[in-house]
Amino acid sequence: MSEETNAPVLTEVRGPVLIVTLNRPEAKNAANLALAQGVAAAMDRLDSDDALTVGIITGAGGTFCSGMDLKGFLKGERPTIPGRGFAGLTEAPPKKPLIAAVDGFALAGGMEIALACDMIVANRNAKFGIPEAKRGLAAAGGGLMRMPRQMPFRVAMEFALTGEFFGADRAYQLGIINRVTDGPAIDAALELAAAVGANGPLAVKASKQVIVESRLWPDDQMWKKQQEIVARVFTSEDAREGAAAFAEKRAPNWKGK
Repeated sequence: MSEETNAPVLTEVRGPVLIVTLNRPEAKNAANLALAQGVAAAMDRLDSDDALTVGIITGAGGTFCSGMDLKGFLKGERPTIPGRGFAGLTEAPPKKPLIAAVDGFALAGGMEIALACDMIVANRNAKFGIPEAKRGLAAAGGGLMRMPRQMPFRVAMEFALTGEFFGADRAYQLGIINRVTDGPAIDAALELAAAVGANGPLAVKASKQVIVESRLWPDDQMWKKQQEIVARVFTSEDAREGAAAFAEKRAPNWKGK
């Protein structure tokens, strides 16, 4: 864990996995500026450390994140980082895969943090929603843009305009979360992260990049753009190691090169 256990963001490394914990349980992990700065620093660490392949973001105290710290908002504080967005994440997610492990509430900005992740695992009792309109605000941290891309348009419209919450089973039916668990979300997220982390790190990073960026590629350029990203993967030491490990029926020893 982080050396300062009272810090607003804690980090822990387990093999190729970086666990990032939002650590303001007394405020249901509502985001303030210090939390946003801590998350941004953790994402930089995830992307810069070659020993890390995948990240998990979760919340302390049995809840994920209740959104923006409204007390701080009334004092003029905004939990955003220029160029990085809400909680230091929503406008510039990491280049490596990031999994949200959701227990309790993922509301408002908390929902937007989850939507900015590549995969979401949730406890069955988790609740999601963007209730900003109920407080005279708008889900400007990515919720209004990402929700209609990740679920049916009219369903997203209803949730945004009514501010109603919805549960993990409904979220799974809509296809916005990957797995629902009856236990702690972090346990299921670690299982998913282990499956990702067992693969070649260059291949994982490149695969994410193609999936994220290709949505905007025109048909006449998509193959060229994909090749620009994946070419390095096929000529890497890891590609040769993967083939050798398969032929020799052993686990690969990835180097990220």
